[in-house]
This record gives sequence, C-alpha cells and structure tokens, in this order.
Amino acid sequence: MTRHFFGDTAVLLGRSLTHVTRSVDTIITTAVTPIAMMLLFVYVLGGAINTGADSYVNYLLPGILLITIASGIAYTAFRLFLDMKSGIFERFQSMPIARSSVLWAHVLTSLVANLISLVVVVGVALLMGFRSGAGVLAWLAVAGILTLFTLALTWLAVIPGLTAKSVDGASGFSYPLIFLPFISSAFVPTDTMPGPVRAFAEHQPVTAIVNAIRNLFTEQPVGTDIWIALAWCLGMLIVTYLCATIIYRRRIS
Repeated sequence: MTRHFFGDTAVLLGRSLTHVTRSVDTIITTAVTPIAMMLLFVYVLGGAINTGADSYVNYLLPGILLITIASGIAYTAFRLFLDMKSGIFERFQSMPIARSSVLWAHVLTSLVANLISLVVVVGVALLMGFRSGAGVLAWLAVAGILTLFTLALTWLAVIPGLTAKSVDGASGFSYPLIFLPFISSAFVPTDTMPGPVRAFAEHQPVTAIVNAIRNLFTEQPVGTDIWIALAWCLGMLIVTYLCATIIYRRRIS
C-alpha cells in the first residue's frame, strides 16, 4: 500500500507539475505581487520608515517571503477546485490508485511552485541590495521554516479547494493571509503601533516567523522567536491537515 502511495503520488505529481510548466505565468504572477510590494516599500516608502536596520530591504524581505507564499497557495485551491468540478477526481477514484495520492500531488506541487517563487523573490532582493552573512545552517533553518509555513497554508488552501462553490470562493480566501503580514513586524517595528493593534501584531504567527527569519539572516540570537514560529507552523500544519483530510474523505466517500 505504501509503495502504491508513493508511486501513485509521483505519477500525479508529474501531471500537476506538467500543468505548471505549461503555465509559467502562474509562477510569474505569484512572484510579481510580492516583488512589486518590495519595490514600492524599498524605493518609495522605505525612506520614511525607521526600522533601525542598515538596509530596509534586509528588514523587509522576511515578510515579503511570507506574502509570496500566501499569494502562491491561492493557485493550489484554484487547481484543486477545477479538478473537483471537471470530474477528474471521480475518474481517479475509479482507478486502482491510492486515494490520498491525488491530494498529496496537489500539495507537493504547491510546495515546489512556491519554493521556485521564493527563489525568484530572493534573487530580486539581492539585486536590490539584500545581503546576509548567515551561514549554511541559518539558511537551512530559514528554508525549513518557510517549507513548514508553505505546507501549513497549502493544506489550508485544500479546504476551500474542496468546498468552494465558485472559482472566486476557492482562491479568494488567500486575501486575508496576504494582508496579515501588514499587521505584524514585517514592515515596521511593532512598538510603533497603537496599543490594541500592537497587542494583536505581537501575538499573531507572522510576527514570530518574521522575527525568527530576520534574526537568522542577520546572525542575531533567535531567542524564543524560532520556537514560537515552529510551534505556530507545526500547529497550523496539523490542524489544517486533519481538517482537509476529513473533508476530502467525505467528498470522495
């Protein structure tokens, strides 16, 4: 059964990645929005924002990376919704393949596509002056956090992909996730915010994740931020995975 699962997932993953490679504009579109935000904040608004950092692009990049992921998962919900409506899921269920492999193929496709978009965004940030003296282990830690965050949001995207009644409903859920970094330490220090806003910003997941990534990039002590970030990512991943798989089983039963 396990061998069937991995083999079937690999085949279906190849199918999904083929669709992505035939629609390169998907990845480009995913990366364009965060890159445009980065250009706007660095070259237009950055001079008016005092973060205490040597370079605003260094301060800004962790939040932009999270926005990149939030933008990218909308396509996961969109592609899943189209597969549900086209009847391809029912066709797969009539074949001798592992049922869960259909869902995992979409999740892994999202992971690959989002990682490519993240690399593109980091490349643009380097052209804009982003520099980091972080070592290999720090970069691996950043990659690990971003991977966990991508998986957590991807499984969240599976839920509207399976339950939405329209295309707009399937992809529109990502808008609050894109907005969330704006109420965090991603763009400005939280101590500049009014009391209630500051309280929310300091206790939502994006702030801990952004702070952990920023400290890793700048070779600063990560303190408790990295553990809080990992707890948020793992907690969201477990909850969204369980909810998505329960909904999926009900849809195909």
